[in-house]
Amino acid sequence: MSTYREEKRRDEQLRAEQDREDRRLELEAKLAYKRQLAEDERLEKERKAEQARKDGDLKRRQEQAEAKRRQEEKARARAARMAKLGRFARWLNANPVTVFVAFVMASSVIPAVISQVGALGDTGVHVLLAALLAAMLEGGAWAITFMGKAAEDAGRPAAKYRIATWCTAFVAAAVNYWHWAEKLPKAQWVAVVFAASSLFAIYLWDMKTHGSHGKTREERRAEKARREHLAKRRKDHKDIAKEADRLLSALPYGSIDEEEAFAAAWRIHRGAEPGLSPELYAKATDAKVALGAAFKLAEGVSPEIVRAGMLARLYNPLSDGLGGPLSALGRTVPAQALQQAPGGATAQAGIGSLAIDKADENARRNASDSASGNAVKGRTDEELEQLLPEAHKVATELVAEGRQISAAALASRLKIRREDAVKLRDRVIAERKLHLVG
Repeated sequence: MSTYREEKRRDEQLRAEQDREDRRLELEAKLAYKRQLAEDERLEKERKAEQARKDGDLKRRQEQAEAKRRQEEKARARAARMAKLGRFARWLNANPVTVFVAFVMASSVIPAVISQVGALGDTGVHVLLAALLAAMLEGGAWAITFMGKAAEDAGRPAAKYRIATWCTAFVAAAVNYWHWAEKLPKAQWVAVVFAASSLFAIYLWDMKTHGSHGKTREERRAEKARREHLAKRRKDHKDIAKEADRLLSALPYGSIDEEEAFAAAWRIHRGAEPGLSPELYAKATDAKVALGAAFKLAEGVSPEIVRAGMLARLYNPLSDGLGGPLSALGRTVPAQALQQAPGGATAQAGIGSLAIDKADENARRNASDSASGNAVKGRTDEELEQLLPEAHKVATELVAEGRQISAAALASRLKIRREDAVKLRDRVIAERKLHLVG
């Protein structure tokens, strides 16, 4: 019996412990659930707060972008306005005449229209009809004016438009004059002023669009000179001018102009460029032959004649030059050299007299001694042949300076021995003499 009770008591104790454990576990589960709920609520709050922050940042960035866009649009609009103002200012600077003409034209047209409205209104015409009729007169004149401007710009005849414009303007002026002449019979000048207001704007526009046309004084002078030149050409060269006209009529229109046709006709008749002829070429050739013959004179020819012949080369009328004996002498001898005391025809060419100066004679003697073995040998003939072009160049420079061609000068400028310079001098003089008399 006791055993049953003890077992029962143990069972009750076990159940009690189990109940306590169950309650503990249940309490822990509730606590854990509450903690989880609290954690979930905290996380949800943090998520919402983060989302709110992100939404705020996005909204702030959008507002900043929108503000920046508005500022850029304002800046672009301001830049566009400034550009328009700049273009308008540049246009004003470039077209001051147009601005003042437009102002004066408006000051002329508006009183004319008001005057015509008053003139028609005084006759009993309704003011609206009077305004329309006045606009018909003044507006019609300007409509025809702009139609004429468009036709003129397109290259079409505009005379009929200008005539119609002036006719309409005179009708409007007559209306204004009639009205004010009756209204103010003692002040006829007022009628004249209002009549002129209908004409002055048209006159001013006509002066602006046509007054600046035409040729300048220089262009008129050039055109007059051209006509005089063509008239003199036809008078002096009738046969060639007639041939040029035939060429112009035979060839396709615009393929050749008057100058080209005359040049072609001249070549056909004269066989030379315009202005020249076989006779002129013959005269020039005869003169050059005579000039070459003058240089073939003996040593005793008058120095003045030689100097005159060389000066004639400076005033050669032919630009191309036909050659001649002087072309072999290099550059033209300066006037200072020609004014020096001459020594004959060869002296004018820088060759000097036929006698050899004492220094060159000594140099020649030294050269002979060198050839016999008494001194150091000079340059070979091949080396001297290579120096010959340089020697000719130095000789030309000496002639241009008005000096004689000497061995001393050649030796100094070519940096060679005097004996070698003597040989080069003899070669240069011999060749220049051949050119002079050839």
